[in-house]
Amino acid sequence: MSRSPQLKAKDVYFVVYDTKVQKRRMVGSIKTMNGNLHSNGSIQNSNGLEEKLHDLRCLLGKADGDPLRIVGVGAGAWGSVFAALLQDSYGQFRDNVQIRIWRRPGRAVDRPTAEQLFEVINSREDVLRRLIRRCAYLKYVEARLGDRTLFADEILKDGFCLNMIDTPLCPLKVVTNLQEAVWDADIVVNGLPSTETHEVFEEISQYWKERITVPIILSLAKGIEAALEPVPHIITPTQMINRATGVPIENILYLGGPNIASEIYDKEYANARICGAEKWRKPLAKFLRQPHFIVWDNSDLVTHEVMGGLKNVYAIGAGMVAAHTNESATSKSVYFAHCTSEMIFITHLLAEEPEKLAGPLLADTYVTLLKGRNAWYGQMLAKGEISLEMGDSISGKGMIQGVSAVEAFYELLSQPSLNVLHPEENKPVAPVELCPILKTLYKILISREESSQAILQALRDENLNDPRERIEIAQSHAFYRPSLLQKP
Repeated sequence: MSRSPQLKAKDVYFVVYDTKVQKRRMVGSIKTMNGNLHSNGSIQNSNGLEEKLHDLRCLLGKADGDPLRIVGVGAGAWGSVFAALLQDSYGQFRDNVQIRIWRRPGRAVDRPTAEQLFEVINSREDVLRRLIRRCAYLKYVEARLGDRTLFADEILKDGFCLNMIDTPLCPLKVVTNLQEAVWDADIVVNGLPSTETHEVFEEISQYWKERITVPIILSLAKGIEAALEPVPHIITPTQMINRATGVPIENILYLGGPNIASEIYDKEYANARICGAEKWRKPLAKFLRQPHFIVWDNSDLVTHEVMGGLKNVYAIGAGMVAAHTNESATSKSVYFAHCTSEMIFITHLLAEEPEKLAGPLLADTYVTLLKGRNAWYGQMLAKGEISLEMGDSISGKGMIQGVSAVEAFYELLSQPSLNVLHPEENKPVAPVELCPILKTLYKILISREESSQAILQALRDENLNDPRERIEIAQSHAFYRPSLLQKP
């Protein structure tokens, strides 16, 4: 394998800008040996990264002169940040790795967003200088004045994600032709919503008909779909990809965790878990791991993937409770007690060893309730600042995955074939009857027979049932339904 030339020791001077007071603070110089200063302020050791890249290339059987091709499909917040993290770390090794991202062309940036983007650019001198060097600054001035229309794929090339305007990324190689993006990709990163995954990967499968090697697919999607035939079951994004492309499930992995995309790019400490076959998950965990982004690995692909979708359901309700109670800490804690008891009950339906999921699920739920887009969506609905008629794809936020997940979980858990014995009434009931918050969210978001105020009524349980009792019920009864995840 060819090696990059050794860098000589040199002084790297950099500046930090306090965007709150618009004041420049010189923080000195850093001497680096074999190091690189990246757009988000990190300094990576090129030797350690080169070794990790070399190991992955060898595992994939890449010959000298043939770059490892990594392509992100979908440019939402997390998909864009993921591609930018890889570009910041490995983009220096241009002969050995090629990192690209695909997004659909033609999505216009409205004028208020262009004005906000202009303000972000002018608050960050490093970004401003970068655009001036690239001769790209003038178009943002024109867009702010209304003299020019910017497009999402255009600004992504300059390092701006339409769903995350306030967090500038490094410039990215953007491809708007899907065939061009994926036809020879070694690793495809799925950053699409679950609602779009099957359709896009069906198209991708047409471009892979003549492939000899099988690609690796890493899915970031958090969402599920429901199927009622031949038996009620959950369909996850990795299963959609498997069915659409024929790529073996051993080559399809899921990565998720309790994290917020913008904070990860700003180097806040985070962790994630990559799930799937051991052959690929361990090398990929090593390849993706960074000092601020710890990646664990686990063999349980589907269950972790489903848990990633489940927490979005209850995050929407959390936002509604926060809005209707004026951010009452007491009310939010009551809601958290009820929603976590329902999630624990549902994990007992889905997993043979649900206790292994408790920690990751609660951690992911916690961060989503704090700052996730689903909680934001519930809050804006309750305040009347957005409406259900606007759909579940919101400008500046992207797809609100929790909406389709509410419908999917409700449809599945209301099926009589999944009936469980009600511990108090001693009669069979659909599992959803033991999940009053899920039922209420369905009535608010899907059937629209209730207003968002109904979420508070769901907390005021007239039967005086302690949420602890639902957990005890789940732990003391054999509720496991392997058919929900298509297990024998």
